[in-house]
Amino acid sequence: MAGGLKPRVRALPARTRRTALLALAGGVLVVHGCVTREIFMTLRDASAALAMPPRIEVAYVRDMALSTPPPAAAPAAPPPSVQPPRAARPPRAKAPAQKASEPVPPETAEAADNTRVGESLSMGNPLPETPPPSAMPQAPPTLAALAAIAASGNSARLAAAAAVASASAAADAASSPAPTAFEWPASTRISYALTGNYRGEVNGSAQVEWVRVGSRYQVHLDLIVGPSAAPLITRRMTSDGDITPQGLAPRRYDQDTKVILQDRRRVTLQFEPGSVVLANGERRDSLAGVQDTASQFVQLTYVFSTRPELLRVGGTVDIPLALKNKVDVWTYDVVGEEILATSFGPLPTLHLTPQRAPRPGDLSAEIWFAPQLRYLPVRIRIRQDAQTYIDLLISKRPELGQ
Repeated sequence: MAGGLKPRVRALPARTRRTALLALAGGVLVVHGCVTREIFMTLRDASAALAMPPRIEVAYVRDMALSTPPPAAAPAAPPPSVQPPRAARPPRAKAPAQKASEPVPPETAEAADNTRVGESLSMGNPLPETPPPSAMPQAPPTLAALAAIAASGNSARLAAAAAVASASAAADAASSPAPTAFEWPASTRISYALTGNYRGEVNGSAQVEWVRVGSRYQVHLDLIVGPSAAPLITRRMTSDGDITPQGLAPRRYDQDTKVILQDRRRVTLQFEPGSVVLANGERRDSLAGVQDTASQFVQLTYVFSTRPELLRVGGTVDIPLALKNKVDVWTYDVVGEEILATSFGPLPTLHLTPQRAPRPGDLSAEIWFAPQLRYLPVRIRIRQDAQTYIDLLISKRPELGQ
């Protein structure tokens, strides 16, 4: 049989043999090209990952308990206006004494009261001509009393009244409770269930991780759209910087996005003193307290913990943001109180929405903060346009690190 086949092979035309050889060579080149491309993309992705700041690893050991938030501080009353003392008037002629049976006109009674105010440190507390220190009244003199004493020209009594007022103010300040200093939470991780729309309904998971080591911090926002084993989209947003008395001060922001069958996309922002280097290399002037897309959530937690009065419904909150192509101030409206149904029970929240609609290419975020969970963001809705958005809802209690 082999001898019968040999002549047939030799009988193939030369053109057919060349075509077969070229097809084989082309197939080998395609396979090599695909393998080379995959190796190149793998190396490039590994290089990009190495270029990002190393991720600080934390072990989470317990869940965060619900707590009662501190009451909102009442707005400070405006300081009373102090009227300058009037110049002393020349003494008037004494009016004839009225009979005891005659009623005293109101004008005369008011003038008599003013005279008594000038003769005392407070209403109804007459002073002897040379009061000993032990006889000083305990109640501080009013502004009207101080002005009346100054008008009477009695400098000794005015000095004594001022001393009483100063001592009373110092005692009030010493007895008033000192404001509680804000303590940055330990490393915290919040897990979310993800729903949304991206060319159709999508599901997935997400987490926000706050990591603190000394005065350095990292905030990570990780999104997975689709099954975790074969995701359609993955995005990691990382903010790396320092903790200051004014809150977070980012040094660098990285955003890494991978969409199936597409090249990986990277965005990096560098924060320098007085300026921000955008993703395209442009340098823009910075703003005081500027944040990035990831750090803004934790910065707002800090702001609301120290100034809970900002979360009154109908109020606004400003936060300067550095995005991939601009630096601007974003204003959030506090639109209302909402109770979210979570896996661990109903959770009261305050709902914030951006005051302006996003421009093409921008992302906007609605945020729900939970006062009972240290004002952490328990729901985040990130929207690109009316048809493209993701909605993150807390799926379990936040986890705390060691």
